[in-house]
Amino acid sequence: MSVLEYDVCIVGGGMVGAALACALGQDGKLSVAVLEPRPPVEIDPDDPPELRVSAITRASQNLFTSVGAWPGMVKRRISPYRHMTVWDAGGDARIDFDAADVGEDDLGYIIENRVVQLALLERLAAFERVDLLAQAAVAHVEWTGGDSDGGARVELEDCRVIRTRLVVAADGARSRVREMAGIGTQGWNYDQHGLVCAVRTAGSHQATAWQRFLPTGPLAFLPLSDGRCSIVWSTAPDEAARLRALPESEFARELAAAFEYRLGEVVEVGPRADFPLRLMNAEEYVRPGLVLVGDAAHNIHPLAGQGANLGFMDVAVLADVLSDAASRKRDIGGLRTLRRHARWRKGEVMTMMAAMDGLKRLFGSSLPGLGGLRRFGLSLTNSTVLLKEMVTRRAMGLTGDLPTLARRR
Repeated sequence: MSVLEYDVCIVGGGMVGAALACALGQDGKLSVAVLEPRPPVEIDPDDPPELRVSAITRASQNLFTSVGAWPGMVKRRISPYRHMTVWDAGGDARIDFDAADVGEDDLGYIIENRVVQLALLERLAAFERVDLLAQAAVAHVEWTGGDSDGGARVELEDCRVIRTRLVVAADGARSRVREMAGIGTQGWNYDQHGLVCAVRTAGSHQATAWQRFLPTGPLAFLPLSDGRCSIVWSTAPDEAARLRALPESEFARELAAAFEYRLGEVVEVGPRADFPLRLMNAEEYVRPGLVLVGDAAHNIHPLAGQGANLGFMDVAVLADVLSDAASRKRDIGGLRTLRRHARWRKGEVMTMMAAMDGLKRLFGSSLPGLGGLRRFGLSLTNSTVLLKEMVTRRAMGLTGDLPTLARRR
């Protein structure tokens, strides 16, 4: 039996886990193992767009730049968007955001999840104290540090064992590590699925992120670098299944109509998939020797594209906390250290959850009077310069108590 020793063991080398490994690797104070059962395959320039994309905020871009991974994303493919238009199906009220209004070149980037992950994993090779253990799956975790101290024994399916001060669960919404730790979750299903695919429209996407609020859920068209759009259509599960099964021509007609032909006819439709939407928050973010990050800790409705960015801010905060603890010779897996991370993140996550849940319910409700309230709110925000600027800066991650790596360089 092979026994390996690391300060930190990150379970999951997806976008969030790989970002944390880069952050800790660049800091250089701690030895890190990253366990990733299924490393991604490199993208060929001619490959069609991936189904899953993320809207990357300026704060997340700052994190990627800070750890040296941003050039790897740029050399593959990224899609800046300079404008965002949101409108309600129940009337003509709308709100338009423009990067120029806040003195920025763009509002953010639409990037395929695999591009983000590939660039981060590629960057790991530059860090001497980080090891990527590919095809490594966790069989069992035993926490050995007592009531407040760090320490864990991680058994892998190939019989290797890792001894570590801290286990980081970055293994997604169905986190096995969270389950092994016995940490419960709170939340609810939205009785909606998000249908995703890439489409080409007759008209240009104009480097704009578009979103129309339908009674059944929001429909987003997100600009891609090759001129296509990635769509996310939130609707009832049975309706999502029906839409997914339609012939391409019929789906294209229904999609264009639902979007009010804002970009003309839909002339090309890629493969379709759908996934359930829910709100979830772990009952605990930290335990002695354990911290949950990204989807293992929280899920929100995708209507504002903030889910991945919450995970990246988990990374930036945890990197600050662990670096400080290592400098002060404190137990990086101790509860005293990890509670600082939990306090820093809990309020931000809960605020974002409440905001996204509230928007989903406001725009999805057919109660009398709410349609007028929605239209009034959109019109008021669109016409109030200071309010719109405040909303834009907040959504971009330019304000608030930002961790070091998320700040503008």
